[in-house]
Amino acid sequence: MISVHTDVVGSLLRPAELLQAREQLASGALTPAAFKAIEDRAVDAAVRVQEDAGLEVVTDGEMRRMSFQSQLVEAVDGFGQVDLDAFLWGDWHSEALGDQAIARPDRLGVVGRLRPRRHLTAEEFTYLRARTSRVPKVTLASPGLYANLWSPELSSDSYPTLDEFLADVVRLYRDEVDELVRLGATYVQLDAPHYPLLVDPKWRAFYEGRGWSLERWLAQGLELDNAVMAGHPGVTFGLHLCRGNQMSRWLVAGSYEPIARQVFGRTHAQRLLLEYDDERSGSFEPLRSVPEDKMVVLGLVTTKSSRRETVEELAERIQAAGRYIELERLALSPQCGFASSVVGNAVTVDDQRVKLETIARTAVTVWR
Repeated sequence: MISVHTDVVGSLLRPAELLQAREQLASGALTPAAFKAIEDRAVDAAVRVQEDAGLEVVTDGEMRRMSFQSQLVEAVDGFGQVDLDAFLWGDWHSEALGDQAIARPDRLGVVGRLRPRRHLTAEEFTYLRARTSRVPKVTLASPGLYANLWSPELSSDSYPTLDEFLADVVRLYRDEVDELVRLGATYVQLDAPHYPLLVDPKWRAFYEGRGWSLERWLAQGLELDNAVMAGHPGVTFGLHLCRGNQMSRWLVAGSYEPIARQVFGRTHAQRLLLEYDDERSGSFEPLRSVPEDKMVVLGLVTTKSSRRETVEELAERIQAAGRYIELERLALSPQCGFASSVVGNAVTVDDQRVKLETIARTAVTVWR
C-alpha cells in the first residue's frame, strides 16, 4: 500500500489556453493534432505545480477531461449526446456566491449497448508516467455514479435494468484497470460522491428512483467498486468521498456517520480520501469505523474558496483526527479537485499553488 502523507484528489484549474482550444476544436478551427499539443502543455504545467509544491502523489490535473466523470462517455459509444450539463445538474449551494440550479437534461440516458472506442485513461497515465518522478495517480469515477446516465424511459431497449447497465460499466472498468496495471500504474482512485449524497433525502430519493434501495446502494454499489479493484494486489486503490464540487458550490451537507460503517468497512480501497474542509462534513468521530488496514487522507484544504489555510491550523486539525485513528494512518490533501469540470472553482492559480505548498509544508511539520 502507498503510505505517503500528502495527496491530491485529481483536477487542477484548466489554463485559459486549453479552454479556448477546446472551443476551437469543437468548432473545427483547430486540428486534433494542434489541440493535443496544447493539452500536453497543460498537463506538463499541472505536473510542475504539484512537484514544485512538494507533493508525493501527482495527477495530470484531469486536463484531458470535460469533467472528472466524463472519460467513460468520451471513450465509449452508447450514451448519445452528453454535454456538460449531464455532469453539472443539481441544486448547488454557496453562502458566498449564492445558490445555482442546473436542470437535469430531459434526454439524458444511455441509448445503446456500450462499445469502447478507446481506453478511458491509458493515454492520461502513460503521458503522466513519463513526466514525473513522484507517484502518478489515475482517477476513475465509481461505477455506481453512472446511474445518473441510466434512464428507465430511454435505456430500457439496451439495458432493461440498472443492474445490467452497471454490470457492463464494471466490465469496461475491469478491462481499463487491467490495462493501467499492465502499463505500470500503482495508484488508482475511484471518485464516489454519490455515497455522501445518499444522506440527503432528496438525493436519496433520486438514487432509489433508479431502482435500488439505500441499503442496496451501500452493499451492491460497493460490490461493484470492489469488483473493479479485485485481482491487483500490487496496486493501491483510493476511494474519494465528497458532497459535490462545482463552481465553488456544493450539493449536500451531513456527517459521514450514517454511511461510515458500511462504506469504510466494505470498500477494498486502502486509502479513503475524505472531504473535511468545513462543518458540512461533520466531526471526525466516524473515523472510528475505519478498519486498521486503511489510511485516511484528510481533505482539510478547501478548493472552493481562496481562503489560505495555515500550517498551524491544519496540524491542529490532523491532531484532532488523530484521537480517532492513529496519526501514521493519516495523510493530507485538498478536499476535492480545483476544477471538477472545465468550469472550475472560484480560486486563482496562485491560490491553488499556495494551498498545495501548504499541504506539503504541513506534512513535514506533522510527520517529520
